[in-house]
Amino acid sequence: MTVKDILAAIQSPDSTSEDFAALQIPESYRAITVHKDETEMFAGLATRDKDPRKSIHLDEVPLPELGPGEALVAVMASSVNYNSVWTSIFEPLSTFGFLERYGRTNELAKRHDLPYHIIGSDLAGVVLRTGPGVNAWRPGDEVVAHCLSVELESSDGHNDTMLDPEQRIWGFETNFGGLAEIALVKSNQLMPKPDHLSWEEAAAPGLVNSTAYRQLVSRNGAGMKQGDNVLIWGASGGLGSYATQFALAGGANPICVVSSEQKADICRAMGAEAIIDRSAEGYKFWKDENTQDPKEWKRFGKRIREFTGGEDIDIVFEHPGRETFGASVYVTRKGGTITTCASTSGYMHEYDNRYLWMSLKRIIGSHFANYREAWEANRLIAKGKIHPTLSKVYSLEDTGQAAYDVHRNLHQGKVGVLCMAPEEGLGVRDHEKRAKHIDAINRFRNI
Repeated sequence: MTVKDILAAIQSPDSTSEDFAALQIPESYRAITVHKDETEMFAGLATRDKDPRKSIHLDEVPLPELGPGEALVAVMASSVNYNSVWTSIFEPLSTFGFLERYGRTNELAKRHDLPYHIIGSDLAGVVLRTGPGVNAWRPGDEVVAHCLSVELESSDGHNDTMLDPEQRIWGFETNFGGLAEIALVKSNQLMPKPDHLSWEEAAAPGLVNSTAYRQLVSRNGAGMKQGDNVLIWGASGGLGSYATQFALAGGANPICVVSSEQKADICRAMGAEAIIDRSAEGYKFWKDENTQDPKEWKRFGKRIREFTGGEDIDIVFEHPGRETFGASVYVTRKGGTITTCASTSGYMHEYDNRYLWMSLKRIIGSHFANYREAWEANRLIAKGKIHPTLSKVYSLEDTGQAAYDVHRNLHQGKVGVLCMAPEEGLGVRDHEKRAKHIDAINRFRNI
């Protein structure tokens, strides 16, 4: 049995769940990996100069053992997130430490501690096998996967699974990720594939869409409501483009910060009107490497109020980190909220605490999403309320170039990767719904 046989079953309209269950799964498959013995290959280089094309490999790897509560999925398409870039340049530290620690937790987890790491935290594909205890999913189900991996043996995770002490990000802190022909996931990572999208379109929203939903909409994040003024950094990017859509769909007022006129046009195409091109307007929040410039914070706040009728920001959607955080805290209204995830410009944030404590502002840390939040975010995709932001698609062989493009910010929106799918455009089941939303689906393709 080969990958071609699996692909033939997926592409046949007559295949049943029984047909998929009867398929023999290959003993090995192709996967995108980084290697443990290469973790020092970029030593001494600046972050910008580290090249994912040199560290990312396409290897033939053995099929992992399927455990209880797990599923093997034929991956038709995946996408590149920033965590795959971090993995590929071994920053802020090598992910093999994650795999080693996971491998020490129990006998089954030892599977993950390998000299190679199969990366990727998104997928769209078809269930091939389910392990003992899985009842909600069957072979042949068309699915997408969110990237939250939890054990839930501790009470801590039962109000919010993101608080599980054994919470990990699949394909980043676990092995057997989605940039491969086959992936191993926990069954409670699975969600129905939106039926009006192609494989690569369905794979694109996963991580960033769910992250934006929790950070901005959920009660675990900012709890956005109608009328809120929401400052969105990188509003046309992989994460910010979903925050912009959630703000617009939820009756809020997004103030979109971008770095070029082209990116401003993307925000306008999504329906945003308040747009600040920080490059064109010359904002420099740091005088030098160690000193911020409060005058620039004030100039920025004044510009924001021009878009809001004199109101300050209710919610800041923060993810650049060090470069912007001081300005974010300053421009937020009294009693307002700064939600933060990631820190693509640096983790060591600095801000003037007087503007936080004396104005009763809140900083909320937000990391990915729990299953319910991911399900709700995917449901909005399936209903055509929120749309993929896929701009370009690469082959599995060219994943290194895809990661390089994301690392160097040469992309817009999300970058997809075809895994088992032989070409783009496959997997659409509801053509009528697709036709209603085709312009929005292709919004980032037409840049």
